[in-house]
Amino acid sequence: MDDSRENPENLPPWDDAGQEDPRPTSQELEDAGQASMFGDASAQDRGNEADQATDGPSAAELEAAGQASMFGGEPAAPAEETAPAIEPAPSPDPAAPAPNGAPPPPAKTAPAASSDEAQQPYRVLARKYRPQTFDELIGQEAMVRTLANAIKRDRLAHAFLMTGVRGVGKTSTARLIAKALNCIGPDGEGGPTIHPCGQCEPCRAIAEGRHIDVIEMDAASHTGVDDVREIIEAVRYAAVSARYKIYIIDEVHMLSRNAFNALLKTLEEPPAHVKFLFATTEVDKLPVTVLSRCQRFDLRRIPTPMLAEHFAKVCGLEGVEAEGEALAMVASAAEGSVRDGLSILDQAIAHADLDGEGQVRADKVRDMLGLSDKTVQRQLFASLLEGNGAGVLEVVARQFALGVEPIALMRGQMDLAHRIALAQVSGSAPEAHSAEEREAIGGWATALAAGQVHRLWQLLLKGFEEVKSAPDPLVAAQMALLRIMHASDMPDPGSLVKKLEDLVARGPAPAQAPAPAPANAAPSGATGEAPASAASAGSAPATSAPEQAAAPAPATPPASAPEAIVPEFLAARWDSLVDEVEHAGGPTVANIMRMQVRVAHLAPGTLKYELAPSFREDISGYLRDGLAKATGQRWEVVRVESGGMPTIVERAEADQAAASQALRRAPLVEATLAAFPDAELIEDERPAAIGGGGRNWR
Repeated sequence: MDDSRENPENLPPWDDAGQEDPRPTSQELEDAGQASMFGDASAQDRGNEADQATDGPSAAELEAAGQASMFGGEPAAPAEETAPAIEPAPSPDPAAPAPNGAPPPPAKTAPAASSDEAQQPYRVLARKYRPQTFDELIGQEAMVRTLANAIKRDRLAHAFLMTGVRGVGKTSTARLIAKALNCIGPDGEGGPTIHPCGQCEPCRAIAEGRHIDVIEMDAASHTGVDDVREIIEAVRYAAVSARYKIYIIDEVHMLSRNAFNALLKTLEEPPAHVKFLFATTEVDKLPVTVLSRCQRFDLRRIPTPMLAEHFAKVCGLEGVEAEGEALAMVASAAEGSVRDGLSILDQAIAHADLDGEGQVRADKVRDMLGLSDKTVQRQLFASLLEGNGAGVLEVVARQFALGVEPIALMRGQMDLAHRIALAQVSGSAPEAHSAEEREAIGGWATALAAGQVHRLWQLLLKGFEEVKSAPDPLVAAQMALLRIMHASDMPDPGSLVKKLEDLVARGPAPAQAPAPAPANAAPSGATGEAPASAASAGSAPATSAPEQAAAPAPATPPASAPEAIVPEFLAARWDSLVDEVEHAGGPTVANIMRMQVRVAHLAPGTLKYELAPSFREDISGYLRDGLAKATGQRWEVVRVESGGMPTIVERAEADQAAASQALRRAPLVEATLAAFPDAELIEDERPAAIGGGGRNWR
């Protein structure tokens, strides 16, 4: 070819290995460029160095020169000159290999790898001790037994729903179910088991959250139909490497209504290789159509003793010493949640004093949680029962100065009242962390009545609500405790009734002794003459002995005198006749008959009446028309001046007065008035005939 160099030996153009290339090398080009830019001195030095070299530039040197010419920077040769210049080590032996470049990095990388393992980011206890097997899952024995039986009998549902409060193991249970269904055993030949090995690849991948067939989705951030549509489209394909393709949807109640509706069909009839595991804290927000398609497990709260035992094991694994009372406080503050308890325990371990060898002590946990001391709580409760107001205020002020919130004081008193009530009901020794506390609660359970304890609880509960909503919690707590103190010694209604019954049992003699009525009646006393004179002369007794009869019953003479001479059936007949008039459409006439008419004579078609005092209007026409309308016959109505029996209203008032006197003479009422002198029996002043006559106590 014209543009190729000469080829006298007729060799192929690519076979030029034995010929010397007359073109300058890249190093020579670089030297020429440096000489043109910085002068001939550097080029000459580099040329001398090249002459001193017995062999040509190595491939590494040529590569370095090419990189320098293309991307800039210093060539490889000057780098060798700068390496000794930055050598900081004064000792010759360890520093000698350092400039050569290769040995020092490997010498430092091995310790660096070990230090990375030692300096892994700290994992909180709640993550570090997440259950990896069903044996480590505490407090959910019923669910574990159900799942174990389902796996043994090959009766696995296609959808599981785990519900419960926070921190009881819902998501952990879902992951454990995924491991149990996909475990293949250490030998790779195993099947679904309630005891996953934790060694096979599916178990390790699921535990590390990297298994391709176990998809975990947070419904709080994937709430729409599009997210559910991705699941629906993906379930059609078989699992890649696992036995089942498992979808774990946490906080499933956060899905939208349309997302739930979109999932229903797939959830009802999923492929055989798909399992759905749902977890939620608010199961009431799930549609009934979803609940009916799932096998539901309600994870219960973990009991406080079980939590304390679990935390003791964790402290042992962490190499931390902890007092039993401190662990009990942490377990109580966790409120049945393992995660909450481990978080509090983590904080308590960090809060522990290093000078005390890092021991988790009860007083430090109490200060950290802002709880009141148990001894101080018992002192405050004792002051309430003793009525020691100054002691109550002193304890509250001292605890407030120490940083204890007033709401915590009220909570502590409520806890004491609750434990006393439980001790009373069970009859056994109360649960307590110390013998002193057990003795105090047992003593109060024996000394206090059940009604008094329940009343204390109600007052404490009301005070707790007031403190929680008050603008000044300290003042609200002080006033609430003082109110409880004053009400603590008040008798309950049951003991008050017993007290009144005792007064009635031993009090009739004192109640009748001051009444001198029989002594006063004796002077008036020719009791045989008075009736005789009354029988012989009708009005003589009324004029001869008014002072003698007025003292015992001043209100009864006007009513009793007419009733003595009027037959009893007349009053009943008149009452029924008034009702007939009222039902016939004459309510006004019926009221007149009740209030104004004193019947002197009543016969079919004939009425003789006396007008009641304080009434002057002639009502004969009203009576005649009303009676004729009610009975359908003509009536002769005649007014007389005397001889009529009391009106219906007067008879009702007389009956009311008699009943009131009888009520006041009752032994129980007399005992009540003796025990409570300021009590009043308030009578309804309206006549009983028009709906009055009731009694109210004040």
